[in-house]
Amino acid sequence: MNLDHGVFTVSLDFELYWGVRDKFRIDQYRDNLAGVETAVREMLKVFAAHGIHATWATVGFLFFENLGQLKRNLPAPLPKYHRKELCPYRYLEGADMLDPRYHFAPELIARIAAHDGQEIATHTFSHYYCLEDGQSVSDFKADIAWAKAVAQSKGMSVESLVFPRNQWNPDYLATLNELGIKSYRGNESGWIHRATGDCGQNRLRRGLRLLDAYFNVSGHHTYAMEAAVATRPYNFPASRFLRPFSKMLSCLDGLRLKRITKAMDDAAVHKRIFHLWWHPHNFGTNTAQNLAFLERIARHYGRLREHHGMRSLNMGELCTLAESANA
Repeated sequence: MNLDHGVFTVSLDFELYWGVRDKFRIDQYRDNLAGVETAVREMLKVFAAHGIHATWATVGFLFFENLGQLKRNLPAPLPKYHRKELCPYRYLEGADMLDPRYHFAPELIARIAAHDGQEIATHTFSHYYCLEDGQSVSDFKADIAWAKAVAQSKGMSVESLVFPRNQWNPDYLATLNELGIKSYRGNESGWIHRATGDCGQNRLRRGLRLLDAYFNVSGHHTYAMEAAVATRPYNFPASRFLRPFSKMLSCLDGLRLKRITKAMDDAAVHKRIFHLWWHPHNFGTNTAQNLAFLERIARHYGRLREHHGMRSLNMGELCTLAESANA
């Protein structure tokens, strides 16, 4: 199907400490994590003010109230990563208690779900890594089935997925179909954005992605709807990671904004999809600066909506649009 308007899609990887646990100690990342609740509340205000619909890909662990409740609700089988530090279940085994501010967020999830246009999706149950050695398709299937079940227990039906660390694995797509996951966020095209295990994310790739955030190194990464919905589950690829504010690089923020808005223009004019993503914890520090930057993006979307008919649709709404066209 072809679109008669451009689409602005937003997705957020909502994970708290589960998303950075193998990278940082809590004391190293405490400020970002502590600021998530405020950042989420303020982002929802921006979204509501500008009519922006978003997909919140949520780690299943966050639905629980505390460690004891989580430990009583674990899937089987569990992933058997060769790199033991990747396994969150080992972290659970060694814990007597976990600070809910950094590990759980049932009330915040409910708040997000109560806002118009905000989709609760899954970021897997355990922040599962699909390209790391040791885990298997059967482990992944158990994880996703549990992620859907815990969301369902809260009255939420999840039908979209974002792969943690963007480790999307084509061998696992049939499992998504089997479990009723209709869409996922694939990666930007090109070598620097290719899905790899953690060891494949070398300094050269990271450096080129940083450069690409300010200068058009790899293209606009906007996508035709027809290509995105050619097969199920539908792939709505990322277009741009919204890098958080950096005091060191703040003098280049005009270029960072232009990199995003020019791609949005391309999507609006050529009736394609532009998909922006980030993590709530990216806004946990320097929250005011990050929100001000988001506000500038939101205002640009408003201009494109007015002049080109661009629409904001979350991943679930894109699925509905595709299914209605194929009915």
